[in-house]
Amino acid sequence: MDKINILKIRKTAENYYKNGDFYCSEVVIKTLKDVFKPEIGDEVIALASGFPVGMGNAGCTCGAVVGAQMSLGLIFGRQKSKGKEVKKTMELSKEIHDIFRKNNKTLCCRILTKDMKLGSKKHMTQCVKFTGDMQKLQQK
Repeated sequence: MDKINILKIRKTAENYYKNGDFYCSEVVIKTLKDVFKPEIGDEVIALASGFPVGMGNAGCTCGAVVGAQMSLGLIFGRQKSKGKEVKKTMELSKEIHDIFRKNNKTLCCRILTKDMKLGSKKHMTQCVKFTGDMQKLQQK
């Protein structure tokens, strides 16, 4: 594999969001697929389509975080019954959760976007940053 350019990966993710191509959770999965080219189809992006705007516009857990956790499952997760891989996946998933929470005080989309209109410049700037942050965290 070529050297990983974290800045390029981050910019790719941020551009998908800025351009309105995908929402947060979808961006994280799409970027992972673009960069690492795992042998999976685009339907994996569709798996992330229910999570944007805090679990389908419910305002709960930030979709960028959920997308990052789904990506970890794709890379490190188990595929067979009782596979031990789940332990590492859960450990990494918690690490992403904890870092995001430390940096942003919460994972709740409703709180993160309080007083923001969906699609406003302020909202876009923040969520573009979050999707970029999740790409960076996954590369560590």
